[in-house]
Amino acid sequence: MPVASFVRARRMLSILLLFALVAGGSGQAAWALDRAATFTEPREAAAHGVQLEQQRKWRDAIQLYKKALKDWPDNEHLSYGLRRAQFQFSIERRYTDRTFREELLRLSRQEAYLLFNDVLEKIQSRFVDPISTTSIVAHGTESLWLALANPKFVDENLFGAEPKQIAEFRSLLQRDYWNKPVTYRESARRLIDEIADRAERQLGLDSTAVILEYVFAACNCLDDYSNVLSPGRLSDLYNNIEGEFVGIGIVMEAEIGRGLSLLGVLPESPAAEQGLRPGDYIIRIDGADCRYLGTDEAAGLLTGREGSQVRLEVQAGDESDRRTVVCTRREVQVKSIPVAKIIDEERGIGYIQMTGFQKSSAVELDMALNRLRRQGMQSLIWDLRGNPGGLLTAAVEVLDRFIDQGTLVSTKGRTADQNFSYSAHRPGTWDLPLTLLIDGNSASASEIVAGAVRDHGRGQIVGRQSFGKWSVQSIYPVRNGTGLRLTTAKFYSPDGHSLSKIGVKPDVVIELDDEEAFRRPVADVDVENDRDVQAALRLLGGTPIYTLR
Repeated sequence: MPVASFVRARRMLSILLLFALVAGGSGQAAWALDRAATFTEPREAAAHGVQLEQQRKWRDAIQLYKKALKDWPDNEHLSYGLRRAQFQFSIERRYTDRTFREELLRLSRQEAYLLFNDVLEKIQSRFVDPISTTSIVAHGTESLWLALANPKFVDENLFGAEPKQIAEFRSLLQRDYWNKPVTYRESARRLIDEIADRAERQLGLDSTAVILEYVFAACNCLDDYSNVLSPGRLSDLYNNIEGEFVGIGIVMEAEIGRGLSLLGVLPESPAAEQGLRPGDYIIRIDGADCRYLGTDEAAGLLTGREGSQVRLEVQAGDESDRRTVVCTRREVQVKSIPVAKIIDEERGIGYIQMTGFQKSSAVELDMALNRLRRQGMQSLIWDLRGNPGGLLTAAVEVLDRFIDQGTLVSTKGRTADQNFSYSAHRPGTWDLPLTLLIDGNSASASEIVAGAVRDHGRGQIVGRQSFGKWSVQSIYPVRNGTGLRLTTAKFYSPDGHSLSKIGVKPDVVIELDDEEAFRRPVADVDVENDRDVQAALRLLGGTPIYTLR
C-alpha cells in the first residue's frame, strides 16, 4: 500500500478501533489453539507459552496466555508472559516493516531524539490519564532489553557482537537502568544518551536503533490501543479509514509450513477475478516460497505499484488443486456492507452485514436500506458480529438512521476538546423493527451502536457479549512520516454507562462453541444454519410495517 502523502498525513482523526492483530492471531489460529491446549494449572500453561516463545511463535503464545488468563486472571507468570510475547511480537513486526527499516533506521541520532521528544510530549499532554516520564523511559529500557534477545533485531543491528557480550549488556541494563527515576524530559535524554553510548562502545549498536526502541516502546506503559505507527502502518490506517488501498484484495494470515491462508477475498478485486477463495493458501509469490514467512514479511512481497503484476502459486485448502494466477494490483474499494439482502421474502425481513465503520458507511447504509425497501423490507436484522470498530463519526451517522431523538453517545477525555455529546435527528429516521447481532469480536464503534440500541429500547440484541472496548483513539501525525495512535477519551452510552472490559450483554444469548463460530462465513450469511440469525428471525416474526420519518 502506498505511503500517505505529507499533506494527507497532517490530519488528526478521532477513531474507535480494535486492532486485534496487534495482540494475537487470526480467529482460525485462536480456534486451533483453543482445541489443542487445555491446562489444569497455570504453571503448565506458562511452560507451554515459553516453548512457543522459544519457537518465535509470538501470536500463538499471545493467544495461549490470553486464554490461560481467563482461567487464572491474577497469575503473575502468565501476565508477564503475555506482556513479553506482545513486546517481542511488536519488535519483530517493526523489523519486518520496510518503511521502518528503510526510513526510520536511517535517521540521524538527532532526528531520532526529536521524534522521541515529539512522541513524549503528545503522550504527556494528550493521553487520557497522566503518565510519568520515568514510566515511559523504563518501558523503553525494557523494550531494548527484550530486543537484544530478538533474532530479527540482532540480525539487523549487531553484526560482530558475540552472544556473551549481548548477555552482559542485557545484565547491565537491569543492574544500572531498570526503573531508574527520570524527572524531566532533558534528564530522559541524558539517560538514553548514556545507554546509547555504552551500547555503541560495547556492542557496536547504532544509537538510532537504541533510541527507536524508546520511541516505539513509549506506548507500552499506556493501554492496549495506543501505539506508535511507522510510515507504512500510518498509511495503512488512513487507507482503512478511507476504505480503499492499492493491492489485490485479500485478507490473509501466515500459517507456518502451509503458506498464506486466505481469510477473505474482497468482491470485485483482482484476487476475486482470478478465482481466489477463502480457504486457499498462497505458497509462492513471484517464485519466492512464502510458506515459512510471517504475515508482515509476506505482505511486503505482495505490495507494489498500481498497475504492476504479481504471480501467485495457490494451493486449495483441501490440497486437491494447485494453480498459478497473475493479479494486477489496482485500487481496491473496501465496502463496510458486503451483504444486504432480503432473507425472508414472505415477512419482508432484510439483513445487513456491516464489517466496519468507515467514511463511506453511512452512504452505503442509505443505499442498502433504500434497495431493500424497494424489495419489500418490513423489518431488519443488522449484523455487527466480528465488527471491530472504525470511525466515531461513522458510528454516529449510521445510528442516526435508526434513532430519532436523544443522545447517541458521549465522550469524556483529559482535555476539553475530547468532550463531546452526539445527538440524534428526526429527519431521515427509519422506524422499522430492528434486531441487532453482536458477538465477542464486536468492539468499540459496534458497542456504541449496541449501547444506544439498548438504552433507547430501539430493538432487541442477539448473540454474545461484546468485546468491551469503550475508548476513543486519536491519530496524531508526528515527525518523519510516523504517527501516534493515542487513547484520548472514553465513551459512554446514552444512559451514561461505560462498559470497558465488560461489553454489552445481548437480550437473547446464543451460546456457540469455537468451531461453530469459526464456520460462520464472512461477506455472506448462511440463514438456515446460523443460530443467531434464526433467533432474530423468530423475534421479528409478524412485525408491523415501518415508516420513514
